[in-house]
Amino acid sequence: MDWGSLIGVALALGGLLAGQMLEGGKLGSLIQPAAFIIVVVGTIGAVLLQSGWPTFVRGVKMVSRVFVPQDDDYPSLMRDITNWSTIARREGLLSLERVIKDVKDPFIAHGLRLIVDGVDPHKLRGVLDMEIGAYETRERLAVKIWESAGGYAPTIGILGAVLGLIHVMENLSDPSRLGSGIAVAFVATIYGVGFANLVFLPIASKLKALVARDIFKREMLADAFAGIASGDNPRLIEERMNIYLM
Repeated sequence: MDWGSLIGVALALGGLLAGQMLEGGKLGSLIQPAAFIIVVVGTIGAVLLQSGWPTFVRGVKMVSRVFVPQDDDYPSLMRDITNWSTIARREGLLSLERVIKDVKDPFIAHGLRLIVDGVDPHKLRGVLDMEIGAYETRERLAVKIWESAGGYAPTIGILGAVLGLIHVMENLSDPSRLGSGIAVAFVATIYGVGFANLVFLPIASKLKALVARDIFKREMLADAFAGIASGDNPRLIEERMNIYLM
């Protein structure tokens, strides 16, 4: 669990609520179902229209990584790479066949399979680079739904404010209904700006960093696989991997 992310969300929302209370306002005044529906449902609709269903679902599933990130154990990965290169050097490339069945990462399994199949090192690197490029494109498109939500939410909040003011103008003759209309107007703006800057955009930035880290890891592995396929000395491969971690 990434406690920093959880604490960040708690501080962001807690600061907003604490400020409301210190100003003498009531927390209940910030709870406006109509404003929430306008902003959240409107933002989801706009993002879905832009991205399409598969990308939207992929982006929503990615949010779990913000709070439960994958554990990139680079020391363990380095030991594995050194072990693979040593086995290939001593026993031949086909000996890596027994390693593949114990690998859980599909990218690593694919790279080892290409080595076992005797693919030329340059072609192997080309195939893995294409796979990395396709993965990066998919992931960045999925992350973009959170950036888009951060852009749409404030504008939709303004739309909610306008709708609230329209409701106010329609009921000028009935003072008892003015309060709810004004509340929806202002709270919709708060929801739009708040969700964008306290939730959507921070999530997008965190996911972009995580995707960049994934790409870096895959590029390191692709370099290692190309070296193993070329028959490079395990010590040389290890030295190249250390450069990535500097």
